[in-house]
Amino acid sequence: TYTTDTKSRDENKKTIDSLYRLSVDIKKIRRLKEWVLLQDVAYVKEIADILKEMGADETTVANILERCPEAILHTPAEINSQRTLWQLVCQNENHLIKLIEQFPESFFSTQYHENQKANILFFQELGLKNNIITRFLTSAPSIFYNPVEKNKNVIETLQRNYLSLGGSDANMKIWILKLLSQNPFILLNSSTTIQENLEFLQKNHFSDHEVLQLLSKLKGFIFQLTPTTMQKSMLYSKNVFKCSDQELKQLVLKCPALLYYSVPVLEERLEGLLKEGISVAQIRDTPMVLELTTQIVQYRIKKLSALGYDIKSGNLESLNGTKKDFEVNYGRIQSKKERPIFNPVAPVHIEE
Repeated sequence: TYTTDTKSRDENKKTIDSLYRLSVDIKKIRRLKEWVLLQDVAYVKEIADILKEMGADETTVANILERCPEAILHTPAEINSQRTLWQLVCQNENHLIKLIEQFPESFFSTQYHENQKANILFFQELGLKNNIITRFLTSAPSIFYNPVEKNKNVIETLQRNYLSLGGSDANMKIWILKLLSQNPFILLNSSTTIQENLEFLQKNHFSDHEVLQLLSKLKGFIFQLTPTTMQKSMLYSKNVFKCSDQELKQLVLKCPALLYYSVPVLEERLEGLLKEGISVAQIRDTPMVLELTTQIVQYRIKKLSALGYDIKSGNLESLNGTKKDFEVNYGRIQSKKERPIFNPVAPVHIEE
């Protein structure tokens, strides 16, 4: 634990001088994390030397220490242990130094070293590729802070449920790896949460096959919800679309966002569509449009209107999809509009 009482302490002159020699922007550190400069012990030169050994030039070293000054409070032994650990999944030291420059906070979180090591080995045994594990280390470092038993427990719960829902042994490993790759944060949930959410879907008459379908479509985000929030969202959709339980179930399977988004989000998006002159019946026919933010919908309607396409009278399929999907669809409508009508019997005018 480092003190943050800046009033009663002076900056460590030795630390300041060492950082200055490395061309580090000390004003930036003062502004963001001045407490680092107040510590009695710091390993500026030693940490810089380790980074240089890995292939970092002076600019890179300065950049890393400016972004994560607390790196200098770790002992060289701690950083060398972390270096050895990350080398288990990095292609080479050049790759490693690039990752440290981009995600210094993740690399210098050494207090969870043992958990990180156990989890890296567990993920490798599970069959995750090293490039996926490095992505987790940098973008979802918190999953490595868990004791490995906790992560194993979550994976076992998922595997057990996958099989009980009718999934096959042959496909289970691929399914688990895909789910983890799409959303590693499922490991931050408890086994109880996972169980409760799956039971909620079953109680709402989703068949085992449909539950599996929803799990894959929602990329594991379903585990970040609660039965209460899912119930509220479903009830809201049922009232808006004036449909039966069976019809609602079909709408949710078509558009899992109806389950995933909270009532305020669904309300805002629905209102945005209605303001554009779109009817509830149109939205019910193409519920996937609720996956888009109001701003995206407005932008797409504006672009289509400029081509003379009336969204109010047509279906909403042309609004759907990713940015790429929309651009392809838009291009198709545009070329159709610009294509000249060819009359095969019209005389051909040739200038002499």
